[in-house]
Amino acid sequence: MTKDHIDKKRAQAAFNKASVSYEEAAVLQKHVLGEMFLRLKLLKINPEIILDLGCGPGNAGPDLKATYRPRDLIYLDFAYDMLKKAEQKNKDHFLKSFSNKTSQQFICADMEAIPLSEGSIDMIWSNLSLQWCNHLDQVFTQIGKILKHNGLFIFSTFGPSTLHELRASLASFSQHSHVNQFIDMHDIGDALVGCGFSDPVLDVDLYTLTYNTFKDIMYDLKHIGARNALEGRAKGMTGKGFLYQLEKSYETYRADKKLPASYEVVYGHAWKVNKPLDESSVVKFYPKQ
Repeated sequence: MTKDHIDKKRAQAAFNKASVSYEEAAVLQKHVLGEMFLRLKLLKINPEIILDLGCGPGNAGPDLKATYRPRDLIYLDFAYDMLKKAEQKNKDHFLKSFSNKTSQQFICADMEAIPLSEGSIDMIWSNLSLQWCNHLDQVFTQIGKILKHNGLFIFSTFGPSTLHELRASLASFSQHSHVNQFIDMHDIGDALVGCGFSDPVLDVDLYTLTYNTFKDIMYDLKHIGARNALEGRAKGMTGKGFLYQLEKSYETYRADKKLPASYEVVYGHAWKVNKPLDESSVVKFYPKQ
């Protein structure tokens, strides 16, 4: 295991703890969810069985049910307390939607070991969760196996410019890995083609959240569960002296009395087609706006 690998037990603990505060702090996550639905509306699909992969507190559930009225909607997350939030939210919504015949399942599992049968899912939705896997090819291969022929995989994840201010501030005085490494859009596209997906389409958006203080930034990161879970993190280096040095370095980014926190969000979708790989397969990329 390399220093940039995610310690899954530590990540699970962080998300379990954040399940209480996630909804209040996850402003960007909710915006990205809305953007994903806008992209989804452009695709012709009528899925009977949907998997919400890395569902978190289940925010996508009500809209997925309302849009498609699937026969089965499966929620999967590796953080048990997040999954319980998803179960409560979507069962409440289910009871209010008397015309909705959707059967719901809640599975606590790692997306790197998905416990579902081959060719059993029509659509897989994943909103800002892929960045918590260590082996993207392995996840894509599993997704390809459990999707039915002509099944859709639609997702969002963070790109490498995410939290670049925090990463640079840390690098100015520490050699340890404190911020997760995110995968470039082009590498994601190549991985999709390599794992047998057809017609991948990817685009990227850049977002900047602004804060009054450095403590506000760290508060939000903590309360959405985005704590440092890297194997190479420095042990015992989060005391007052460390945080003072980090804040001092981060302050160099202050502009117009605000501190920025940048996020690069990669959006993508691809299709599972049961045919030999075409060597001329092309990944479509759209430039940053």
